[in-house]
Amino acid sequence: MATNPGILSEWPWKRLGSFKYLVLAPWVVHGCHLVATKGWRELDLSYIAILPSTLLRALHDQAWITVCPASTTPGANARSSTEASGLTRSTESGTGMRTNIKRTSAILLLLGAVYMPGGQHLPLWRTDGAVLLVLLQAGPVEFLYYWFHRALHHHFLYTRYHSHHHASIVTEPITSVIHPFAELLAYQLLFSVPMITCTLTGTASIITFEIYLFKWIPPLKYLMYTPSFHSLHHTQFRTNYSRFMPFYDYIYNTMDKSSDTLYENSLKDKDREVDVVHLTHLTSLQSIYHIRTGFAQYASKPYTSMWQLRIMWPVSWLSMVLTWAYGSLFTVERNVMKKLRMQSWAIPRYSFHYGLNQEKEAINDLIEKAIYEGDKKGTKVVSLGLLNQAHSLNGSGELYLQKYPKLGVRFVDGTSLAAAVVINSIPQGTNKIILAGKITKVVCTVASVLCKKNVEVIVINKQDYDILKDYIPENATSNLLLSMTGTAEVWLIGEGLDATEHSRAQKGMQFIPYSQFPPKMLRKDCCTYSMTPAMSVPKEMQNVHSCENWLPRRVMSA
Repeated sequence: MATNPGILSEWPWKRLGSFKYLVLAPWVVHGCHLVATKGWRELDLSYIAILPSTLLRALHDQAWITVCPASTTPGANARSSTEASGLTRSTESGTGMRTNIKRTSAILLLLGAVYMPGGQHLPLWRTDGAVLLVLLQAGPVEFLYYWFHRALHHHFLYTRYHSHHHASIVTEPITSVIHPFAELLAYQLLFSVPMITCTLTGTASIITFEIYLFKWIPPLKYLMYTPSFHSLHHTQFRTNYSRFMPFYDYIYNTMDKSSDTLYENSLKDKDREVDVVHLTHLTSLQSIYHIRTGFAQYASKPYTSMWQLRIMWPVSWLSMVLTWAYGSLFTVERNVMKKLRMQSWAIPRYSFHYGLNQEKEAINDLIEKAIYEGDKKGTKVVSLGLLNQAHSLNGSGELYLQKYPKLGVRFVDGTSLAAAVVINSIPQGTNKIILAGKITKVVCTVASVLCKKNVEVIVINKQDYDILKDYIPENATSNLLLSMTGTAEVWLIGEGLDATEHSRAQKGMQFIPYSQFPPKMLRKDCCTYSMTPAMSVPKEMQNVHSCENWLPRRVMSA
């Protein structure tokens, strides 16, 4: 919200929650009734097309929101000042605001189609109306918008309304919809001037068009601005006020002199080398909606199964098949931490693929391709995330070191860091723990350190005990115990722990997972489950749009 919210800052249907879409129900019902009772020739196409058109625009917006951050962030924000500022708002609020705007726009269009003289039975095309609409948009509308925008930067209006929009320092497509209700309503009324004029003069028509000429006609930069133009407005504050046409900024001398340079640098920025690559993969079928290239509303908060996603399981399944058949590496996020440039790349495979023997060769080929691509880009470190570091898959990266000994890339699997997080999660004063679950590099390191500290590590599986013995120093082996009946207040648990083993823990036990994925919480009788090994993201790390499915925002697996 704004610093000091003014009148009508809150959207009128906010308190309706998930039922806010019902405000459009009367028009949906009326439209369906008209279709059912009248022939197609008698229908008012301009009225019937409003809601489908609104839905199409929403899908178009989602496509831009999905594609643009993956292809331009932080390229469009190449200035160091912009990178340092970071993203200071949740993308979830932007997604909700986008649907609010589409809803408001639909309501205004429907009211105009019903009550405005000349707003009924519009023709498909009228050239004179199209020309008039363009002239009105380029002339009075842009002129009024420029001065209205400057007025919003006055202290009185800025603190009550416009400061909410400027909470987003690093701009992206969704930034354009972050406004309080009163401000957005004023914009909608202003932008409707050309449509109202065409309607009242009898020149209105059903026109839908998208023009993108900037790349081919550079002189249009004086009439149509680029994303970098508005990103400077969010960092310099007193420049670049125009909406689509910087023409008025040139006239009133409010054009930032670095606008052209920033745009040119943003294009070059895409080819800059990457210092660190984190290589991850998709997890569950619904996880594709929870990454930044899916839906921002879900990407910015931990995974929860929602009814909207459950009913999309056929789409999720089809997406999985297409990803498996045709998928290639894709970038999830681009981040900046001080001078380090980092990217998260995703292998187009889901967690269950990693358990299939016939998929191992294909997955390793994809990982090798990512490593080769990173090496070509000058990457110094490749972090193998989640199951990409599985010992059964590639020996925690050893396979690639043996195949390509001259690689300039260093592999990191996070074992030491994850082990340190697990050890620090154990309450101070604990002198005995029970270890259960699949043996991994992390738990071997944890067991070795705990035994050195004279903490008894009780293993309930003979095979696991034999594996761990090789990792315990000789002077600490007495602290590694095999017992089927041992008790302790702390359990370290990993993947593969079945319900029977789970039930052996006494009430009040604390379960600390050392696994990459969260365990199933089978015990709800006063037992507590800690978070999987994870750490908070440093404040210096910018452009963090999404979080891992099971972790809070700005928290990442160790």
